[in-house]
Amino acid sequence: MLDDTLVDAYLARIGARRPAQPDFDGLRHLQERQVLTVPFENLGYHLDEPIHMDEQVLDKIVRQNRGGGCYEVNPALFFLLTSLGYQVEILPGRVHRPGGELGAAMCHLALRVTLDGRQWLVDTGFGRNSRHPLDLASREVQSDPDGEYQLVDAAEGGIDVLLGGKPLYRLDDRAVRIADFRPTLWWYRTSPESPFLQDVFCSLRTEDGRITLKGNQLSVLAGKERSSETYPDDAEVLAAYKTHFGFSLDRLPGEPQLGGATAGVQTG
Repeated sequence: MLDDTLVDAYLARIGARRPAQPDFDGLRHLQERQVLTVPFENLGYHLDEPIHMDEQVLDKIVRQNRGGGCYEVNPALFFLLTSLGYQVEILPGRVHRPGGELGAAMCHLALRVTLDGRQWLVDTGFGRNSRHPLDLASREVQSDPDGEYQLVDAAEGGIDVLLGGKPLYRLDDRAVRIADFRPTLWWYRTSPESPFLQDVFCSLRTEDGRITLKGNQLSVLAGKERSSETYPDDAEVLAAYKTHFGFSLDRLPGEPQLGGATAGVQTG
């Protein structure tokens, strides 16, 4: 449980109002505000920063204005929601890779929130996750500001999360602990096959699109318009992090490891 000072700081960080009670409107508002303000990024993997899944992650997200991957931003939201009185559980997932292969277990972390007997999928850490909660009981297409999502029961067990008919990841509906992800966090941090070591990216959803900085290349999607810009030097890249994502770095991330699988990290 977070104290009121930290809860208020978190809400200010994402530009959210405090719900009067733990209800669905408040949940939708909090998820949307986090999606629109907290970047999906892997800079820490290339800055030799520790990746925290416990409450230490709040320093990075709340005080440093940074973001992270699913192991960081979704636990942070878990701590906030729990402190606001929501009933929240941690669900593990397996990522559908571009070639059709299903990734290893525990490689994605999402949240399940139970409200008045209904269960909702809340995910702010996949890159192409929905902006609003998804009804875990529904198998119909669910319209969202960021696309048409659908939950489908997998023949082998679990629930596939689809966007526009294409599978993103498969959820296991058995709740786990955050600490259970430590072995896969170690793999993400050390394996040449880790998708987080293949590229350097920082991506933020906007009301009508997305802003993504990969290395020294900035891509902007605004409605149906796409534009891009390549920065010629390190100073301009550092300035771009401040201008577009609201945080400062004292140095650029290191060059990514090349080769290996490019599975699972979706930023587009």
